[in-house]
Amino acid sequence: MKIIIAGAGIGGLTAAMCLHRAGFDVRVFEAVGEMRPLGVGINIQAGAVRILAGLGLEPALAATAIETRELRFANRHGQTIWADPRGRHAGLPWPQFSIHRGELQMILLDAARAMLGTDRIRFGRRIADFTQDQAKVTARFADRDGHIVEEASGDILIGADGIHSAVRARFHPGEGPPKWQGILMWRGVTVGKPYLGGATMVQAGHHTQKFVCYPISRSHAERGEALINWICDLHMGDGGLPPREDWNKPGKLEDFLPRFADWSFGWLDVPEVIRKAHTILEFPMVDRDPLPRWSHGRITLLGDAAHPMYPIGSNGASQAILDGEAITQELLAGGDPETALRRYEERRLPATARIVESNRRRGIDTMLDIVEQRAPQGFTDLESVLPSDELERIVGDYKKLVAQDRETLLQMASQSAVSPT
Repeated sequence: MKIIIAGAGIGGLTAAMCLHRAGFDVRVFEAVGEMRPLGVGINIQAGAVRILAGLGLEPALAATAIETRELRFANRHGQTIWADPRGRHAGLPWPQFSIHRGELQMILLDAARAMLGTDRIRFGRRIADFTQDQAKVTARFADRDGHIVEEASGDILIGADGIHSAVRARFHPGEGPPKWQGILMWRGVTVGKPYLGGATMVQAGHHTQKFVCYPISRSHAERGEALINWICDLHMGDGGLPPREDWNKPGKLEDFLPRFADWSFGWLDVPEVIRKAHTILEFPMVDRDPLPRWSHGRITLLGDAAHPMYPIGSNGASQAILDGEAITQELLAGGDPETALRRYEERRLPATARIVESNRRRGIDTMLDIVEQRAPQGFTDLESVLPSDELERIVGDYKKLVAQDRETLLQMASQSAVSPT
């Protein structure tokens, strides 16, 4: 079976490797002319690391990433609400990794080139058009000037071309821009001092004003430093979504730092971390409404093209990786391609739609909002503010929703279509 993938991001490359390992003939087409290690930090949950480890990538990830020990939720005064062990520190067979997105992208690209062959991953190829009939799907790809430069035919086309997916837009032409609820994010990377043992991810504050940070570099840790990825979220009120060309624009300290000026926790000086960043980027927190369907005949969607979601609970990239395994499993299960794609959709669409909708309602960050509402000046006894049974229910329900609870992870591992070489 021949498979065409539009998009060489995290989801597209993972799917390509899973499918290749399962014996499918895969070609990947990417719009950018050259892949560069861009971006800031990202977290890969243990369930997604399992899939990457099955592809033989755990040593490369461990060589550059931080193995996350703990996820800590705190109020805006730095008081701990919940400290959750992660990955192997929670007794799972796989780690959670905090890593620079660019490093992860290049690890995936190098591995995919080695597996598929360099000629099977084509750059400067933006999907411009596609057609299908009962026997095949044909996709045409354009260069940056819009000229058609290549045509490819196969049994299946997977649109893994991101939140502004051209494949998605073909089937949903009236969808419009992504949805925005008024929150802007400023992101940066800062070389600083290790905090809380050097392997802790922190989420502090509440929905309308939140600070997230985590170290992402093993080499910095080995030098006694921390390369800290950080995000500041601020609700800016109602208004129109900033134009697309303004996404990822340079951020200005005066636009957000004053709101965090007194966030010094003792174990972390938030304004100092922000001030020392080399570069600051600003962009809106957006998602899209869940779709009624992803698959149309021999064509389907994957990753952010299928289910872009708010970055709550570190789910975006991890869910895209899970998509890659799921579509491989369904194609291996047999039947004609259209039937396999419908099974993939039935398996993954409802699960990811629930995450999109939960994250719009704050997801696991609900605990932060509850504590801010009930104890805005801080607390001396957390139990009197957020009883442990209520807190554990919030955490447990969200873990089950996003397939991060131990039982679900082990069950998924037993059904894996990807095994180490």
